[in-house]
Amino acid sequence: MAVDDVDGTLAAMGPRLRAAREHHGATLAGVSCATGISTSTLSRIETGRRKPTLEVLLQLSKEYGVSLDELAGTALAPAAELRGRAPLSFGDDKAVLPLTRYVGGLHAHKHVLPAVEGPPARPRQVSHEGYEWLCVLYGRLWLALGNQDLVLTAGDVVEFDTRTPHGVVNAGSGGPVEYLIMFGPQGERLRLRTPPGVAGLVTQRLLSEQL
Repeated sequence: MAVDDVDGTLAAMGPRLRAAREHHGATLAGVSCATGISTSTLSRIETGRRKPTLEVLLQLSKEYGVSLDELAGTALAPAAELRGRAPLSFGDDKAVLPLTRYVGGLHAHKHVLPAVEGPPARPRQVSHEGYEWLCVLYGRLWLALGNQDLVLTAGDVVEFDTRTPHGVVNAGSGGPVEYLIMFGPQGERLRLRTPPGVAGLVTQRLLSEQL
């Protein structure tokens, strides 16, 4: 494997590790207590500011119940499982596809939440350093942001400081939910160079006024 490929694989592990931890229902503090890895180290790895060592990956792989191949994005799945879903998945709750292959700066990844049966419970919230921009591509997404509850549909865009407790679930659309995330681990933000002209940005402005 070329050096660039190795760097890209390590850079993409941050979002995968974060998704695996969230699927496991663990906080950074809880994982730190279970593994002995400091919360600051875990946070820096998840946000791409630090490359994980093999020892750390082995510990986290065991803690989250996922393979190293899954964390590296090299696990093979049957073709039937890959049709209509992101190729990287963690259990039945979420699929994550990293779209950037570098350390530092903005990270982009696509999330897919499967269809749900019955009314969902309020999303479990987490908080961490950084800034996030989220755009719904398909379906209905329930975003719990602090004490606010927003149901977003295709084309809706929101942005928020990730130190604010936040969480998402499928709002019960009868199908899956697909959304894109741009994440700035050190507070990097998108820069709008044209006047807002889409309906989804109304949600963004209203949310900004309420924060």
